[in-house]
Amino acid sequence: MEMIWLEDYLELCRTGNFSRAAEARNLTQPAFSRRIRALEDWAGVTLFDRAAQPVQLTAAGREFQPLAAMLIRRIGDARAHVREVAAVEAATIRIAATHALSHIFFPGWLKLLEAKGLICCVHLTSDTLDSVETLLSDGRAHFLLCHEHEDIPLRLPAAEFDSAIVANDRLIPCVAPALAVGATGAALLAEAPLLAYGAGSGLGRIVRGVIGVRLPRLMAAPALTADLAGSLRALCLDNRGLAWLPETLVAEDLASGRLVAFAGTEWEVAVAVRLFRPRERLTPKAEEMWLLVQQDG
Repeated sequence: MEMIWLEDYLELCRTGNFSRAAEARNLTQPAFSRRIRALEDWAGVTLFDRAAQPVQLTAAGREFQPLAAMLIRRIGDARAHVREVAAVEAATIRIAATHALSHIFFPGWLKLLEAKGLICCVHLTSDTLDSVETLLSDGRAHFLLCHEHEDIPLRLPAAEFDSAIVANDRLIPCVAPALAVGATGAALLAEAPLLAYGAGSGLGRIVRGVIGVRLPRLMAAPALTADLAGSLRALCLDNRGLAWLPETLVAEDLASGRLVAFAGTEWEVAVAVRLFRPRERLTPKAEEMWLLVQQDG
């Protein structure tokens, strides 16, 4: 069944005359008659008494008239709704970000872009690096925001994605003050109860790839494991052990003394906050944001 058949039917209901209805619909009378017949075939009933002059609705035709008008309105409303949704979608930038950046870094960074003129809706998805990499590679996000170390590349094919550094950060070995008494050097680091990142964590990849080479025994037997940097921070504050935490997350804790760096700066890990995107052209709003990011760079 086609909606134009319903429109033809309602026009014939109004005029009661095949010739005038066909003219109003910009059709020849035979073509118009065929479409009315097609609607009746679809409905399985006769809608018009053609012997009467003017043409009269059958009982089934009278019952169908308000239903046909309602169907046309509903279809029109549905079309308008999906077009509105599509317009909102075109104006929405979908960003996938790791948990470590979503809560502390992302709001301030977005505010900087807005101060430069970015006006849009943003849909932020926060998850582990494994998950947000998949969102970007599957086309379910325009951008991926995450920490990156130059020696620990992401699993995204370099030929298919571009990226830009939007900030610099560092991973600091942090403990509560009670655990830091007399703590210096690799020997004490190796003996500390490690609060480790889970297997899906991007920060975990970096810590295992950089610190794990220097302190394999420490990495081999963590006291506790969690995917979220925020969870490891809470465990550190609870005096549970040592964790390499991003400065963007713990700067206030370090400044206030709630947490302290467990060892010297040689045990810190420099990382970049990097934004990734596919190389194919994105929506106009996403491309506008990318230009602003590159200007920042």
